[in-house]
Amino acid sequence: MNEELEYVGFWLRVWAALIDTLLVLLMTLPLVALFYGWDLDKLASSSGERPLDLIINWVLPAIAVLLFWHYRQATPGKMVIGARIVDAGTGAKPSTGQNIGRYLGYFVSIVPFCLGLLWVGWDARKQGWHDKLAGTVVVRNRRRGTESVRFTTERTDPH
Repeated sequence: MNEELEYVGFWLRVWAALIDTLLVLLMTLPLVALFYGWDLDKLASSSGERPLDLIINWVLPAIAVLLFWHYRQATPGKMVIGARIVDAGTGAKPSTGQNIGRYLGYFVSIVPFCLGLLWVGWDARKQGWHDKLAGTVVVRNRRRGTESVRFTTERTDPH
């Protein structure tokens, strides 16, 4: 495969994350309303107290993200900006373990004042801590005037 790629930077990834957040809200709010109704005071006071809250707000979004990463190498927000997640060494599709590690790495990236997410803006390869932990990078087709991505390990096709 001879496609030229570039790393996807901070602001494009913020845009993708906003799209994904909106889609998660569109997925979870109807479920919350179905099970709890639209009484926002009741929802706010009972949030996290029931197992169904855990499933709707944490488990379902995690499953959706991991399935998108597995089958499309991107969430819908990343697809909108033409980005995908690849193995940082080879440029190949990340393994299931890398995807799970990347997802769990978001928690590591968020806890210290979102520093691990902001890191994308300073890193030469535009990796957040979750990317570094999982050995992934986010790339898209190269635009004119940008530097191409160079992978360090020869790419192998699993097929």
